[in-house]
Amino acid sequence: MSKKVNTNNDRFGLNLVFLRKRKGLSQTKLAQELELKRTSLIGYEKGVQPPFSVILSLSDFFKISVDALLRYDVSVIGEFELSRIEKGFDVDITGSKLRLLVKTADKEGNENIELVKQQAQAGYALGYENPEFIESLPKFQLPFLEKEKSYRCFQIKGDSMPPVADGAWVTASFVDNWKTLKNGTPCIVVTKDDGVVFKLIYNNIVAEKSLLLVSTNRIYEPYKVSINSIVEIWRFETFNSFEVG
Repeated sequence: MSKKVNTNNDRFGLNLVFLRKRKGLSQTKLAQELELKRTSLIGYEKGVQPPFSVILSLSDFFKISVDALLRYDVSVIGEFELSRIEKGFDVDITGSKLRLLVKTADKEGNENIELVKQQAQAGYALGYENPEFIESLPKFQLPFLEKEKSYRCFQIKGDSMPPVADGAWVTASFVDNWKTLKNGTPCIVVTKDDGVVFKLIYNNIVAEKSLLLVSTNRIYEPYKVSINSIVEIWRFETFNSFEVG
């Protein structure tokens, strides 16, 4: 028995049903809001091709881009990202958008390497875009690192990534395009739910909009993370053990 392949119309219809129910609207109520016939709306939800004017109206009503409505499964974006989209934030759901980084520099204009202690990591997952929070972090510099990259140093928790031990510091470089990540790359991954984790990453962005995170300590099971829950990724450069006051 052949498996049905979803078309853009199918995706649009599923997205329309999800967004309507998320707002608690009946088909009748949404049709009234958009000045459509209820029978037309039912057809669109079942995969009937709507006129472009209707697609634009639905995009404006739900504050979701036409591209997202037609091409992506918005049900997996997550409530946090959907609420940000509704507030006017330009949220990436593909994992390929160029990302901006909040940085600090010394008096000569050289970029600092900010240190994120274990006890600061929950706050970092929330404050990574806040210049005041980044400015409050301890800072240092490593002159032997490439000047073309931006770096941050994270204190590692747990024993999941030997030879990097609990409490060690990983210095990593900022990744602005996640699609460039190669399988098996050790990375610091910052997520809204789990905070800061250090893992080997396996790139499923194109196929599944996710990363597989794998530990070098095999007692820990690999697990998937949706790109919609990830806020930053940093590629491993070096590690060491030193005390930070």
